[in-house]
This record gives sequence, C-alpha cells and structure tokens, in this order.
Amino acid sequence: MKFKLFKNDGTSNGEKEVNDFPTLEEGKGVDALRQAIIAVHANQRQGNASTKVRSEVRGSGKKIYRQKGLGVGRAGDKKAIQRRGGGVSFGPKPRSYTQKLNKKIKRLAMERALIDQANAENIVLIDDWKVSEPKTNLFKNLIGLIAPNSKKILAIGDSFENNFVLAARNLPTARLSRAQDLSPLDIVQSDQIVFSLKGLDILIAKFGVEGK
Repeated sequence: MKFKLFKNDGTSNGEKEVNDFPTLEEGKGVDALRQAIIAVHANQRQGNASTKVRSEVRGSGKKIYRQKGLGVGRAGDKKAIQRRGGGVSFGPKPRSYTQKLNKKIKRLAMERALIDQANAENIVLIDDWKVSEPKTNLFKNLIGLIAPNSKKILAIGDSFENNFVLAARNLPTARLSRAQDLSPLDIVQSDQIVFSLKGLDILIAKFGVEGK
C-alpha cells in the first residue's frame, strides 16, 4: 500500500510503498474492533461509586415509635431504606470494570482500524518528528502543511524529543502517541494520522504481515 510521504519541514517527499501493511478481507475484524473500543472505555472507569447498606449507616437501631396506637404505618429504626439518610438498597459498590482481550482480538482490532483509515486516505508518513524550538507555531505550521483541514490529528512516532512535546502540547487539535502505546480507539477517533517512519516500522513489526 502506498502512502504520501513528507519531509521534516512538511514539504512533500513523494510516496512510500509499505509492503507489510496489514491486509484483511472486507468486514473482517469489525466485531473485534467494537470489543476493543468497549474495553478501552471500560478500563478507563474508576469503579469507585459506593453507597451504604442499612447495616453500614451510623445511628441507633432503636425503634422510631411504638408499633401501635399512633395511626401511622409501622416503622423500624431510622436506618431503614425508605427513610431519608437511611441505607440504600441494591446501590453501587466499588468494583473493577476491567475487560481483558486476548492477543488475537487486539491484533485484529488494530488491523481493522488501520485498514479503514488507510482506505479512507487518512494516513500519511513523515520522515521524523522534529522542531528546532519548543514553539507551538512551529508545530502548527508543520501540521498545516501536512493536514491543513484536519481537526483531530494523531502524530505517531517511536519517541518524541522534549522540544517537540512542548511545541505540540498547546494545540488542541493534535495528540501525540508512541507507536508501542497505540490503541484502536486512538486510530478510530482521529481524522488524520501521521506516522513517522520509525513509528510505522514499530507498528508493522507488531501488527503487520511479519507480526502474524
């Protein structure tokens, strides 16, 4: 598969043929991608919501008023679930929402996400991610040359120099990610993905033809 290639300064450098880019049959991996996205969202949940059951509420267990003779319904103590400040019936307790996926599902999901973005021509390459100074305008101008109409840019590399991180952090339309930390959700949420050549090599080694 061929991708547009840009130099470090954002000028065009022709095209690059990537022979080991993932390939899948039409429709294959869609369900795996859905599972992976759900898992990413689930794993981000803290799961610390907590309520007290009747026995955990602090207070006396004394009966509020006598059983008969008052013309009102019978009642127990003030910790009953129908009382304000009482316990909660079937309320949430701290729990883990973590979902685990096996390696085959993870790989299939990533391949499906990459192929869909590649088919939509949303993936381009750059020689390397570098800026001379830690200034946002330098990064903004670079992105303006590579993807002028993009609103959600994902810049992927093997690593990033400190100057580049400082230059990119104030641009709300761009996110940085190391190739080894990439998730299918990162790919799906972006409308333009820019790989450095080294970053692409890492991803191909993990998910490409040779990684199967």
